[in-house]
Amino acid sequence: MKRLFVLLMLLPTIFLAGCSNKNDVKVSIPKMSASDFLDKSDYGDYSNQNKMLDDFVSNKMLTKQGIYTNYHQTKTTKSVATGHELLSESSGLWLEYMVYTHQYKKYREFYKATKKTFDQGEQFSYRYDSKDKKKSNVNATLDDLRIIRSLQMYAEVTNSSKYRKEAATRFAKLKSGSIPNGKLVDFYDTKAKKSSTDSSLAYYDFKTLKYFESTSSKEKKYYKNQLNVVQKGYLGDAFPLYASSYSWRQGSYSSKNLNTSEALETVLHLSEVGKVKKVTLNWLEQQVKNHELYNTYSINGSVVDKDQSTGSYALAAMIFANAKNEKMYNYTMNYMWKSQVTDKSSPIYGALGIKHLKQAYSFNNLNGLVASKY
Repeated sequence: MKRLFVLLMLLPTIFLAGCSNKNDVKVSIPKMSASDFLDKSDYGDYSNQNKMLDDFVSNKMLTKQGIYTNYHQTKTTKSVATGHELLSESSGLWLEYMVYTHQYKKYREFYKATKKTFDQGEQFSYRYDSKDKKKSNVNATLDDLRIIRSLQMYAEVTNSSKYRKEAATRFAKLKSGSIPNGKLVDFYDTKAKKSSTDSSLAYYDFKTLKYFESTSSKEKKYYKNQLNVVQKGYLGDAFPLYASSYSWRQGSYSSKNLNTSEALETVLHLSEVGKVKKVTLNWLEQQVKNHELYNTYSINGSVVDKDQSTGSYALAAMIFANAKNEKMYNYTMNYMWKSQVTDKSSPIYGALGIKHLKQAYSFNNLNGLVASKY
């Protein structure tokens, strides 16, 4: 693999109207079953590789505040998180992994740390600079939904009414800024008190949305409309992925190139609610078998960037698991593990990374961990 790619985003600057007071929110705890939050395939046994990767993340990436974006420290930039900055995305993935591996005490401790680092009351900041001790003013809606999902997972497996209420409360607070009137947007700016008008299709975590929007007929309609937004973003059978985003302001889908990790997040979320297309699975299987799951494509399917990402293969493995394709899950996982550093003299031993550059991104490593337990 030529180099690994981390899913990071340039935040858009277009906004919706400001949201209502979030200190007074109605919290509705869903009555429907949440047992599917704990669904696992139990395909394959990657205990040895998993232990090496777990040890690397736990000892080299994990801090009391969160998880480094990259093991290798780099100069901070305004546009994207780098080096030893912290992302709520990483914390959400780690929290999911804690539940999958039954590390419940560590889960509670890390969730407490996550709130201390990222909490803005109504949402979690997407980024924290531990050097300057500054939080970004904006969230990333998918990251909030991932943390909320982990809370529900924990509540389900431990039968905790406290965490069940916490999950429902966090969702209720998130809605007014990031999902106003059911219209999911990329972020809410706590300083400007405005919401983005862009809606990344990768951000629609349908399993989480479906559960928390099951409390009323109005909320159920929101979910139906959200699913419709993503499904209408389908690019066609010739290139069976989805547009990167939808603009609520313009009422149209983006024609920008696809970041493959984001595109696969969209497919993963659809696969979790049984809405993935067979033609999409066939395309993905072909790309994986040919080792050609490239980082960037145009919307007509032309390759823009031939580098590849371990994180994309981890996402593909999870999609195959949801499709009950054990053979392709194992094939994809085995290919993913080829990027694991096995040289014990390397400072990134055990990581999914680039040995000679000493680079190991949290997105790739954490998705690899989750995929190994998926």
